[in-house]
Amino acid sequence: MTKNDCFFFGKVTKTHGLKGEVTIKMDVVNPLDFKELRYILVDQDGTLVPYFIENLKINGDKMFVQLQDVTKMEQAMAFVGRAVFLPNEMMPQLDDDDFYFSEIKGFMLVDKRKGEVGRISDVLEYPTQAVIQIMRDGKEILIPVHDDIIKKVDKKNKVLTVDAPEGLIDMYLEM
Repeated sequence: MTKNDCFFFGKVTKTHGLKGEVTIKMDVVNPLDFKELRYILVDQDGTLVPYFIENLKINGDKMFVQLQDVTKMEQAMAFVGRAVFLPNEMMPQLDDDDFYFSEIKGFMLVDKRKGEVGRISDVLEYPTQAVIQIMRDGKEILIPVHDDIIKKVDKKNKVLTVDAPEGLIDMYLEM
């Protein structure tokens, strides 16, 4: 299975406990949709390697996972920092106006006042706010991910329409 057949589920952020458990920070809308998860695919140098789950607990956007045959903290340390994927068919369907951060990469971002701003390069998650990153003419533009700013998600045409705060986009372009 390749990354094209999968979606980004989250990232192993740290070990948990002393018996080889890991903590996965999930990038999903409803973490409880995955309470019956039986396996994950871990990115190991570009290859997705399946690992079966023996036990899991969910707390907010964190999943605490005991993987089969990983019984020591030293073994679990090898997973820290690795991306976790799941097959596309396991991705829950979202409402039309909801989206996964990973699915809007490459969308055209259109502002109500400025028109086409550029293609979305990434969504950066900071502790207090996620922001949409657009690279335009070698300059980085950051737009907050917020319900008051994002006005329309057109998944079919890959367009994200926003109403950015006045002057925000100009601030980046004038730098």
